[in-house]
Amino acid sequence: MKFPKGLIFAAFVVLVIFPITGFAEQITINWWFAHGGRLGEKVQSIVSDFNSMQSRYKVVATYKGNYSDTMTAGIAAFRSKKHPQILQVYEVGTATMMAAKGAIKPVYEVMAESGQPWSPDAYLSTVTGYYTTPEGKMLSMPFNSSTPVLYYNVAAFEKAGLDPDKPPKTWSEVAEYSRKLIAAGYPGGFSTAWISWIHLENFSAWHNIPFGTQSNGFEGMETEFVFNSPLHVKHIQSLADWQSEKIFVYGGRRNKGNALFSSEEVAMYTESSAGYAGFMKSCKFPFRTSMLPYWQGQGGAPQNTIIGGASLWVLSGHSQEEYEGVATFFNYLSSPAVQADWHQFTGYLPITTNAYYLTKGQGVYQEKPGMETALKQMTLNKPTQNSRGLRFGNFVQMRAIMYDTLEAIFSGKTNAEKGLGEAVAKGNKLLRKFESANK
Repeated sequence: MKFPKGLIFAAFVVLVIFPITGFAEQITINWWFAHGGRLGEKVQSIVSDFNSMQSRYKVVATYKGNYSDTMTAGIAAFRSKKHPQILQVYEVGTATMMAAKGAIKPVYEVMAESGQPWSPDAYLSTVTGYYTTPEGKMLSMPFNSSTPVLYYNVAAFEKAGLDPDKPPKTWSEVAEYSRKLIAAGYPGGFSTAWISWIHLENFSAWHNIPFGTQSNGFEGMETEFVFNSPLHVKHIQSLADWQSEKIFVYGGRRNKGNALFSSEEVAMYTESSAGYAGFMKSCKFPFRTSMLPYWQGQGGAPQNTIIGGASLWVLSGHSQEEYEGVATFFNYLSSPAVQADWHQFTGYLPITTNAYYLTKGQGVYQEKPGMETALKQMTLNKPTQNSRGLRFGNFVQMRAIMYDTLEAIFSGKTNAEKGLGEAVAKGNKLLRKFESANK
């Protein structure tokens, strides 16, 4: 068989962990995942390579729809005792999974009981911090992790007399650059994907200010949202006000606004680092990435951003032999070659330090420097209580409230101070409801 570039080392890792021998019957490991399209094809390719490298286990990867659908399917399956060994869950479901008493088997236990070589220190702390206990024990296995960056149109910058080697560092500069880009003939300055994740959640971490109390929920469930601080209000109100000059153009929920950038309706765009591959395919112009802008002189910016994406949770109720298979597969997924290949194909972050250095040693970042921006931004400073991540119950519902609130502000139905204040109040009710259900 012809392996993808760089996977020979991964094969070696698996063979050392579990050499090919003549077992009579394979042990099946089911993985329910949430990637469609090309990402889903890549997942199946990874699984196929693993299955071909050893004969003890057979991983069966099954697409279950989007993140919400996959998590819902996993919960329903667990209740009927027909659940997979591995379930992919997006980052906002972390607190829910932690609170599901008896439903999960922590990854650190799975790996320790397998007896296989494994160290949590091999993983990027800014990635694993989202999925670990306060004591640093890994609860789930990071897989597809991303963080937001600023994309900008190089040709547009040149046309507007802006230096492509000097992208805007502050939000004041974003407004200044946008006015010059509009004067040069571009319909708008900048837009964004994932408005809540980037402009509230990551905005908080990047400025080293709390999104919620109790270290953003990491220190316990008795927490409250506080994303209506003066700096939060200033930023969201600035976005709303900038709409009148087309400095900011709202493109819709999630990443519906991506076409605004690829069609050159805006020349700057904040989006997940995982959007890199998509823009490489859809943009007919040269673009680069840079770190997120910040408000100069306010907050502790630039600090570090937090991740999005998902991790792999191991569900309880399976045999020890099956968990040994899960551990073998997780070691394979974490191997430098597999992670480097996944990172380079998708734009997601490599989850280990060795995968990062492997990619760097292959000259990928010299050829595509934009792929390294996210890593530099994530590791810019040691995470603080405000920039480690978020861990709130009912956060899926909270995201919907934040979308509704931001759209009301952008449409002029309310202002940032009132709107964010009301969203915080609604969110705190959700938190109390979550606490009551999980006492």
